[in-house]
Amino acid sequence: MNKRIIVALDFDSKKQAMSLLDRLDAELCRVKVGKELFTACGPGLVKDIIKRGFDVFLDLKFHDIPNTVARAVQVVAHMRVWMLNIHASGGLIMMQQAREALEGFGERRPLLIGVTVLTSLAKEALEQVGIAGNPEEQVSKLAFLSLEAGLDGVVCSAAETRLLRAQLPEDFCLVTPGIRRPEDASGDQKRIVGPADAIQGGSSYLVVGRPITRAESPNQALKEFNSAIASVT
Repeated sequence: MNKRIIVALDFDSKKQAMSLLDRLDAELCRVKVGKELFTACGPGLVKDIIKRGFDVFLDLKFHDIPNTVARAVQVVAHMRVWMLNIHASGGLIMMQQAREALEGFGERRPLLIGVTVLTSLAKEALEQVGIAGNPEEQVSKLAFLSLEAGLDGVVCSAAETRLLRAQLPEDFCLVTPGIRRPEDASGDQKRIVGPADAIQGGSSYLVVGRPITRAESPNQALKEFNSAIASVT
């Protein structure tokens, strides 16, 4: 099965994370470990999750000087995660060195993707930090920079995937958070799209948090997301 749903483990304890994993089928999804859970539990938890059969997207969004990011990326690769990310706004050289740091891992090399514009940011928020134009323009600029650097793809809103898919290679991954069904609360996401629309628009993988993790039956909610995207693939 092509597992296109990535369940976000947005917790602050190993107990909560493992309790959810007990209720999910590793054959139906991958999982994302972000800053909150990683800070609370460290690399050991990542290894434990992988032992349970789950592919892990380690979402730490590295953004620093090129050498520091390259070293951090190598450390993460040794954990045997499936995917990790860096901020595309760190620049071309930073991204290139991060990609080069993974060359020696062969078939075990994790996917390396660039973060474009966070889905919590709208036009006004970008203007506050000195970025003119709309989010779509900035996302496109950073996506092309990520491609030039040799990255495997980018994180973007599903609202931008149609534009990017029309411009970028077919095998360039588009990872999209902010996925909600009509009945799901939007939370702190500003640019959100439904699962079927996201896949139709060109998303490669969908990151889903609370609509699955806080569901009465997380695995049933996961199946519903999978059914929604299966109907359009």
